[in-house]
Amino acid sequence: MRSSGRGSGSAPRLLFVVNDFGFFLSHRLAVGEAAREAGFSVTVAAARGTGGEEVADRGFSVRSLPLDPHGTNPAVELRSLAGLHRLYRDVAPDIAHLVTIKPVLYGGIAARTARLPAVVSAISGLGYLFIGADRRSRRLAGVVRPLYRAALRHPRQRIIFQNEHDRAVIARLGVRLDGRAVTIRGSGVDLDAFRPLPEPEGPVTFVLPARLLREKGVGEFVEAAQMLRRAGVAARFIAVGARPEGNPAAVPAETLAEWRAEGIVEFPGHVRDMPAVYKAAHVVVLPSYREGFPRVLMEAAASARAVITTDVPGCRDAVIAGETALLVPPRDPAALAAAMRRLIEDADLRRRLGAAGRRLAEARFGIEGIVARHLAIYEDLMREAGRG
Repeated sequence: MRSSGRGSGSAPRLLFVVNDFGFFLSHRLAVGEAAREAGFSVTVAAARGTGGEEVADRGFSVRSLPLDPHGTNPAVELRSLAGLHRLYRDVAPDIAHLVTIKPVLYGGIAARTARLPAVVSAISGLGYLFIGADRRSRRLAGVVRPLYRAALRHPRQRIIFQNEHDRAVIARLGVRLDGRAVTIRGSGVDLDAFRPLPEPEGPVTFVLPARLLREKGVGEFVEAAQMLRRAGVAARFIAVGARPEGNPAAVPAETLAEWRAEGIVEFPGHVRDMPAVYKAAHVVVLPSYREGFPRVLMEAAASARAVITTDVPGCRDAVIAGETALLVPPRDPAALAAAMRRLIEDADLRRRLGAAGRRLAEARFGIEGIVARHLAIYEDLMREAGRG
């Protein structure tokens, strides 16, 4: 990577803007490290209070933003936009890589008005605004749609989609995609860290690895477990993930307390050691209403675990129906319970699904290929901006 033109030997500057630093560590760390090795100076910016110590410890510059990932207060939102302007002025990035909804929306608008040389906007799933049927979701979707049109108009921009459905939704908003859209299916998985594992001893264990959000199908997972328990089926059910405070889609605290007291589903909270989570599972379940390209399904495949997931955008894109996973309709706990019972009773099917999942992961999900595609995007944008 050659100089950006700021002076002899100066490194080109890459700025990641994300909702929280934990997301960068879990989903974009390998890309950031590879960009640094390629000669970029890399800065990571995220919401205040989300903790950037580990990001800084890994050698990245860190900036905090006045960004509330779930807020809707107009005054706060304007402060977020102003904060992004200040960030761009201070960092002066050659490329801003924006990930998740608010960074894409506000960061994209600010990038145009601040005249940044180039922008990468990663559409990592369009979220509950596009699937919610309640009045709040419909109202917010009406606000968000024109913001997407404004945010995705930079003259030197790449728009990364994780699945074709999201690409079609954005196209229907009137956003020009020709020559600007790129499909990268997920953030990749380290195939050495997530290895094929033999099934554990003991009762068949179903694991739902996700934040405790309604849209992840946590309620349907609990209902399916209740149905199976009432039918006298012996199995273990674990929902691994934190309940995100302040997120309007979070499972209500009272509901979670009732589920814990019932004792059918275990809720250990957030677990950092994800390979250990898959090691303890026979089947990974993700009954989500919609996804971008779920990382947990890539990790489950790499770990040779059978999968049950929903026939919705993102989830169905990350599996091969009938070969690596069983697909069920969304919001249908009875269908989910039936699929779970099928895998309890058919150990050979579980193992065939898991083995095929590992082959799929090796063919499509390796982190090296994902990283290489991102670096190629950066190189193209630097050339277009006359800074390559």
